Amino acid sequence: MSTKYPSREEAFALLTEYNQSESLLNHALSVEAVMRHIALLNGEDPEKWGVIGLVHDLDYEKYPEIHCQKTEEILIERGWPEEYIRSVLSHAWELCTDVKPESLMEKYLYAIDELTGLVTACVLVRPSKSLMDLKVKSVRKKWKAKHFAAGASREVMQKGADMLGVEVSDLIQMVIDGMRTVASDISLDGSLAVPSTPILDK
Repeated sequence: MSTKYPSREEAFALLTEYNQSESLLNHALSVEAVMRHIALLNGEDPEKWGVIGLVHDLDYEKYPEIHCQKTEEILIERGWPEEYIRSVLSHAWELCTDVKPESLMEKYLYAIDELTGLVTACVLVRPSKSLMDLKVKSVRKKWKAKHFAAGASREVMQKGADMLGVEVSDLIQMVIDGMRTVASDISLDGSLAVPSTPILDK
């Protein structure tokens, strides 16, 4: 029996079946976009990488206390390929699972997951509220401020970069570039910026 590989449409339908939170959906779209971007840079399959990125936090809204465990159950029940399931579980290595990232795809997913959160936080404190003018140096500066976006683990990001043999700055640039492809979908295109009040003639 041939393995049926899930389409992007099927993955998105599954994601929205279990998640309604705007922030979680935006995070999923961010990770998907970055994984697609990195897949293309490495001559890999962007559809496969993107689908895995899209559902990596599938169970987090409804089952945070058994994060990843419930996702594994759901994906097995839906007949997802073992490779896809393993890759999803590997993103939470040493946090919720003991599945160590092994493939290039798994290592990148592990490395960029938390980083998309840090980049998002960096954009939201900018006056422009836009990814388009965000620079790597701005993210590095916020990286060093330990209380800023404290939930985004610098240790995990650094470990992921080391695992890949990639400089953190290069990884940040990949994340910014990938997220820019969906900036309008995740409301990081400047649409949240407060317009300046015009000065009226007296």
